Amino acid sequence: MRDLGVGFGYLVKGQRWVGAHGRWFGFGLLPGLVTLVLYAAALIGLSYGADDLISWATPFADDWSSPWQGLFRGFLTALFFALVLFVAVIAFTAVTLLVGQPFYESLSEAVDRSEGGDVPESGLPLLRELWISARDSLRILGRVVLYGVLLFALGFIPVVGQTVVPVLGFCVSGFFLTEELTAVALQRRGIELRDRLPLLRRRRLLTLGFGVPLTLAFLVPFVAVFLMPGAVAGATLMARDLTGAGAGAGAGSGDAEPGSGPAGRTVPAPGGSAPAADVPRDW
Repeated sequence: MRDLGVGFGYLVKGQRWVGAHGRWFGFGLLPGLVTLVLYAAALIGLSYGADDLISWATPFADDWSSPWQGLFRGFLTALFFALVLFVAVIAFTAVTLLVGQPFYESLSEAVDRSEGGDVPESGLPLLRELWISARDSLRILGRVVLYGVLLFALGFIPVVGQTVVPVLGFCVSGFFLTEELTAVALQRRGIELRDRLPLLRRRRLLTLGFGVPLTLAFLVPFVAVFLMPGAVAGATLMARDLTGAGAGAGAGSGDAEPGSGPAGRTVPAPGGSAPAADVPRDW
């Protein structure tokens, strides 16, 4: 259970870091604001069409008497919006990171530099990094949608659907939200998606301690914009812990931290600080 508090601590430290480096915080607001405008337009359009969509999907209820038809379709509409929000939290982060890729890369490097030790760099062109981020985000969103559909179906189970399922939903969102945010720092270390997921599973409580409170905060759109720079900073600090770089790195140590990449660095073994063999890259 200690890892839950440690994970939340990284979230707080990240917000403090950008608070102490106001320039990074200011620039970090721009990608979030752009994404927020796009999302606001999409959600407003969806809110107008949700009732028609539910009515179209439940033609068998057309002849139901009042109030059962309204209660049934109202319940489905609420579940539908819960599913949309479930996916939207992850999608908002993915789109914001993609829009602000150059900035967030620089922010993550600045956090690494402030903590001491070597600062891993991907060495890849910007377009290549954008392609990798977009590809991995789509893979994560695919997983989120599958979990969302499953949880949506479980929501029909009496009592369980109104108690356990929402908790599971927040945990799933928190896990994948943390994956998206730590990807900025871990990708610079050459750790791909197929290796990042096991790395986070081995420290599941740490991951949830970081991601679940952030998921709850991200449900408020403007809060998501203001927390995004600090979330990236905190995720970078957490990535250092996951790869073992945080414990060994010190200012002026001169030792290369466990990283990876085209320049011949090595990738830390998931869940430990000892370097492992180079991980094959599919990009």
